[in-house]
Amino acid sequence: MTISIWRYSHLLLAISSSLFLLIASVTGIVLAFEPISDSIKSFHIKGSNDLSVAETIHTLQHHYDEIISFEIDSNNAMIASVITKEGNSETIYVDPTNGGKLGKPIEKATVFKFATNLHRSLFLKSTGRFFVGFVSFILFIIAITGVLLILKRQRSIKRFFFKIEKEYFAQFYHIILGRLLLIPILLIAVTGVYLSLEKFSLLPKSTISHQVSIENSGSTPKIAIKDFDIFKTITLKNVKAIEFPFSDSVEDYFLIKLSDRELIVNQFTGAIISEELYPFVTLASQWSMVLHTGKGNILWSTILLIASCSILFFMYSGFTMTIKRHKKSKLRHSNHNKDESEYIILVGSETGNTFTFATLFANALAAIGKTVFISELNNYSSYRQARHLIIFTSTYGEGEPPTNAKKFEQKFKAIQPINSIQFSVVGLGSLAYPDFCKYALDVNHTLASHPLFTSVLEPYKINNQSFEAFKDWVSIWSSTLKISLHIKQPQKKKKRKNNVFTIIERTPINEDDTFLLRLRTKRTIDFQSGDLFSFSPKEDEIERLYSIGKVNGDILLSIKKHELGICSNYFSKLQKGDTIKAFIKQNSTFHFPNIRKEVIMIANGTGIAPFLGMIASEKNMSNTHLFWGGRTRVSLEIYNDFIKKEQLSSFHTAYSQTQKDKIYVQDLITKEANLISNALKNNGIIMICGSIGMQKEVLHVLETISRKNLNLPLSIFEKKNQIKIDCY
Repeated sequence: MTISIWRYSHLLLAISSSLFLLIASVTGIVLAFEPISDSIKSFHIKGSNDLSVAETIHTLQHHYDEIISFEIDSNNAMIASVITKEGNSETIYVDPTNGGKLGKPIEKATVFKFATNLHRSLFLKSTGRFFVGFVSFILFIIAITGVLLILKRQRSIKRFFFKIEKEYFAQFYHIILGRLLLIPILLIAVTGVYLSLEKFSLLPKSTISHQVSIENSGSTPKIAIKDFDIFKTITLKNVKAIEFPFSDSVEDYFLIKLSDRELIVNQFTGAIISEELYPFVTLASQWSMVLHTGKGNILWSTILLIASCSILFFMYSGFTMTIKRHKKSKLRHSNHNKDESEYIILVGSETGNTFTFATLFANALAAIGKTVFISELNNYSSYRQARHLIIFTSTYGEGEPPTNAKKFEQKFKAIQPINSIQFSVVGLGSLAYPDFCKYALDVNHTLASHPLFTSVLEPYKINNQSFEAFKDWVSIWSSTLKISLHIKQPQKKKKRKNNVFTIIERTPINEDDTFLLRLRTKRTIDFQSGDLFSFSPKEDEIERLYSIGKVNGDILLSIKKHELGICSNYFSKLQKGDTIKAFIKQNSTFHFPNIRKEVIMIANGTGIAPFLGMIASEKNMSNTHLFWGGRTRVSLEIYNDFIKKEQLSSFHTAYSQTQKDKIYVQDLITKEANLISNALKNNGIIMICGSIGMQKEVLHVLETISRKNLNLPLSIFEKKNQIKIDCY
């Protein structure tokens, strides 16, 4: 069954049952407090569970004229129906250790009565019970389809609890809480269905029928109750209830209800007249009631409370995700139809995020007067005027196409293009998954196999929806085709609270047009090397991110000045004492490991910044190696004051402009293949920071080393979070 069926089933079931789920969740939250309240008010006596029935009855007989029955409630407190010495009939809480009266059972609070009736039957009696049971079943199916969606997203059951990429709050915690609370929610649903079936008598009957033979239950010899062997062996922790004989007649007897059976005991001799085990249906009913209500267990009641609250959150986050996906998947209205357009943009997206980049690209082309048509990959067709085909696609599952791209390959093979077409493929995904942009590569291969299609660029991969990587691709693509495109980043409605940073130092610009910027803030901000410095200039308010090095509590940034760079030019003119407003974003996936492991740092150019901060920290760097690539030896001088070579196990440099044969950082890694493979084998960490181009080449070399030296794909180590990347 395809992923779209599971997703639509998940959504449809949630929408159709939303009102009932809302009522059930709210009342479930209220009712979760009842067992907690009962436990607090309970007359539970510690240590009484080890008392034998014989001791308990003997104690009670000394304090009361007659005992009719007693039971042990869900809170392990004893409730006894007795006739007092004064001749009064009472139902009271009793201390089984001394027979003393503790209090009377408290009537159920009105709020709990109301919530119980609404939760069980919606005040519609049998009709309402049916709806409640049916909604419990729907909740079970929703949970199961949710699990299938997570498994599909994570690629396998082994990765079920692996890291989830955080796109936004609702999406992230919908999955995180769904995984954590899966078992409680499934138990709520299953027990709800079971109890409903029980109320409608749709389960096998669980009536116990004792075969009592009066002839075999003689009344002699009579012995004291405290001497009954059966009563001596049974302790209160195994007792649910005991009913005493109504009279001294031989036909009357003790009825003992234990946790797993019922006994009929002769009132004179203590002999077991009949013993019947509870059938499975009875035990299932008992456990269903306990698991569904949490009675007698504060911890489980608290878990049920959290689970009920989470269902409300799932409703909110699920609908939020649906609305966001719907908005993102709305394609821009093309000013030209498919047969009039020179540029055809096709999109493959499961969640809708890919549409954002495709639309921005289409808008940029339209802004310079190009005729553009944009649609989904499933809508691939023939195009009369097309000269360029640009495909943006994500990957789903284990290299599978998104839902709206499943028909593309079939249509591509069936439809003969009218003209020769140049094509480009952009893949979007996450390096956290082993099949990073695999479907984009498959699409590229399919197009390249046709004689009328010519590739403009190698397929381009974008990690974690990086807008900077997208802009880089647009720049490369437009330069190749000799056109000028300006991409506008969508404005974020939510305004963040910036902090004020003071410039402590700005170094002179070196021959690589690179300089260091050191900043400090008066406010105490918790950050680490590897976090991100977010700055949005007034000119376009587009966020720029810079990797942070933390040096003596200050922020250290390494910045390359670009001729047309708005931010880099602005930063290059700042003087000591100037202030700027910015924001620090946590980037926990790129922090130096707290546990002592071998760490290999790989960077080129300004990507060295976070590593400078890590080296400057008090952490033990004795098992740390730094690989860095620059243009010339002069390029390194700007960083010399921060690189404490004596703290590092090794420091490797590559200079691309100092000799005839250019040497890059990936060449250094190739030479140190044994160091790399041993680090991976021993659970070491490889950290990569710098340009996207460098990242691509380094990952290619690491893949080669991993397969050659360890006979394993690099994805194995990526799954174990041994590869940390922060590239731009």
